[in-house]
Amino acid sequence: MKHRSRFFCLLALSLPLAAHAAQHTSVLLISLDGLRPGDVLEAEQRGLKIPTLRRFLSEGSYANAVHGVTPTLTYPSHTTLITGVSPAKHGIVSNLTFDPTLKNQIGWAWYAEDIRVPTLWDAAHQAGLRTANEHWPVSVGAQVDFNLPQIWRSGMPDDRKLLKALATPGLLDSMEHELGPYVDGIDESIEGDENRARFAVHLIEHKHPQFMTAYFTALDHQQHLSGPDTPAAHATLERIDNIVAQLVTAARKADPRSVVCIVSDHGFAPLHHDVNLFAAFADAGLLRFDASGQISGWDAAPWYNAGAAAIVLRDPKDAAVRQRVVSLLDKLRGNADLGIDRVLEREQIAALGGNPQADYWLDFKLDYEMGPDPKAPLLSASHYLGMHGYRADLPEMQSTFLISGPGIPAGHALGQIDMRDIAPTLAKLLGVNLPSAEGKPVF
Repeated sequence: MKHRSRFFCLLALSLPLAAHAAQHTSVLLISLDGLRPGDVLEAEQRGLKIPTLRRFLSEGSYANAVHGVTPTLTYPSHTTLITGVSPAKHGIVSNLTFDPTLKNQIGWAWYAEDIRVPTLWDAAHQAGLRTANEHWPVSVGAQVDFNLPQIWRSGMPDDRKLLKALATPGLLDSMEHELGPYVDGIDESIEGDENRARFAVHLIEHKHPQFMTAYFTALDHQQHLSGPDTPAAHATLERIDNIVAQLVTAARKADPRSVVCIVSDHGFAPLHHDVNLFAAFADAGLLRFDASGQISGWDAAPWYNAGAAAIVLRDPKDAAVRQRVVSLLDKLRGNADLGIDRVLEREQIAALGGNPQADYWLDFKLDYEMGPDPKAPLLSASHYLGMHGYRADLPEMQSTFLISGPGIPAGHALGQIDMRDIAPTLAKLLGVNLPSAEGKPVF
């Protein structure tokens, strides 16, 4: 009786611990920048050999399409993916910071302190889960136990020192000691992704994170260079499929109960035309250049968003400037050669969850974008052959969601989901709280 009583006492003490462990599923969140849903769903028709990604369709659940955010760009989308809210609420409204005088050396939205709502990293940390991150956008300074954030400036050797200074102290040095040099952040090639994959696998095998984010950019990079549905883009995706296989194998070996989720941030469309809005605003006297060709002053300025542009007034209360801007936008939209689809005002921007700093929002038609070179002609051949940033309601901009693991329905098509649903879905699986999310779990 004495031994039996002791057994039941120990059993009673262990039950809460077992229940606590059971409610926290390990989740690996992998982002493949620019992966279109059709690349997986129609892989055979497109001649793609991607067995690992295709396996998610039979072994797990998947969205037929993910409706993204405004703008359909990498940094706003990735922040929505880990917060469950629109850019207007989380605060990352573009890839680039607003820089009307172009003096910030193409400053990207690197810093997690600019995210205005809790992230999945925060929620996991609060629940006492181990977290890891490799190269996820807007991750510098994020509350992550083992963090290799995404950042670069020039692509010179000093960038490596910058990353080491901003990563979890000692983490990169210890990993490079075993794996060799880590790739520069500015390297978006498939070889760069394959290098990052080795470090991601090492993080999984040695740090055993219960929630990990990993980001791979080569498909996006190649589609910019050659366009979507090209042999080069397909070859890149097939090599990325092998990267996914390595991470899935490592995750399932580290924890057989792991759930693996594959996402992307946006789709892709062919591109042939650049429209230099800087020139148009300069001709209208709204931007002023000095003798050296630098912007010396502004009353209203365009903010680059690839297939779209935010228009910001220096003083929104200046009625005269506002009227000049309205007249200019009407003129630009009236020129069919410039490919402008629509111009939105503040209320319409807010309804889309878009940039609250924008006084106006300009959407380009597919095949056109806002050119990034302020010295180019008004209309020129594009510097890229593929682009995104277009309206989120266009089928070409739809993104991807695949998920598999214990408890995930097999062979289950979810139809179209909202990108804001992904973070609360993962929060539910992790057993953590994300009350600020605008979306809802998909199962």
